[in-house]
Amino acid sequence: MTKQTILLVGPTGETGRHILNALIDDDSFDLKCFIRSSSASKSSAQQIRECGIATVTAELDDPIEELITLLQDIDTVISCMSPASMKLQIPLIDAAVKAGVKRFLPCNFGTPSARGISALRDVKEEIHDHVFRQKLGFTIIDVGFWYQASIPRIPSGRFDSAIFMPLNDVYSGGSTPNMLIDARDVGKMVARIIKDERTLNKRVIAYGDVMSKNEIHDCIEDKTGEKLELVEISDTEAQNRLDARKAAYAADLENRSNRFLLAAAQYAVTKYVRGDNTPENARYLGYVPANELYPEFRYKSYTEFVDELLTGKIERPYPDIKLS
Repeated sequence: MTKQTILLVGPTGETGRHILNALIDDDSFDLKCFIRSSSASKSSAQQIRECGIATVTAELDDPIEELITLLQDIDTVISCMSPASMKLQIPLIDAAVKAGVKRFLPCNFGTPSARGISALRDVKEEIHDHVFRQKLGFTIIDVGFWYQASIPRIPSGRFDSAIFMPLNDVYSGGSTPNMLIDARDVGKMVARIIKDERTLNKRVIAYGDVMSKNEIHDCIEDKTGEKLELVEISDTEAQNRLDARKAAYAADLENRSNRFLLAAAQYAVTKYVRGDNTPENARYLGYVPANELYPEFRYKSYTEFVDELLTGKIERPYPDIKLS
């Protein structure tokens, strides 16, 4: 049986590395990784080559003819881009059409929502529109919010080494449900979805748990025996925080910290105030639930994730970013 040929763009990023690991473990693909020329000498890129994985090196804003050449004989492109690089998917899409790529996975892997709520989501929708204009085969995958980004700080500091941004704020009373997933399960679901003809030209939602902030906090307190120090945030204050983050980002567009803090403020509103990150809203927006497509798959639960936190097995995401 002929293996599907995959080109993974962004294999060294937070999402990309989990997808890369899952595709390697699956062992049913001919896998190539796209390494940007500016990153070719980094240790993370070298590690990929040392694993015996084929790589291609270029920049996404290189002449389109060069991208077309790189995409020859590729069946599926999986795009994992940093927020600042999202629009570089447009020339990649154009090249994919001309090269005869069968399926394109734009960089989504987040929470579902409509336009006009999150700047990052709006850019993602722009990319979708370009895919649709080009009539390129696609699968859009969203996954809710990572467990790895849903950790409150506990008084002892026991989880500090694993926390990117402590989530001790409680919005809207803490009762809004949210879809959550272990980042490692994202890659495992991608490996299944891209082999499935039912998911071609579909939006798919995959999640491991649905929990409110109150339920997360109860779980953490039960597991650790520590009382969390929490801050109640009203809906008005959430909007004021968002407005302040927008102003800070507009004043310094190149500051990565500002970009992440703005995204966090927008996530707070869409997840907790509006309640967009739910299975019901995903269905409303046209997503097919991966949980129904693959009922045999066992996701890691948030409770199991906390057990790993307690043993020190969870690494901090985005270790190179310092938030101010």
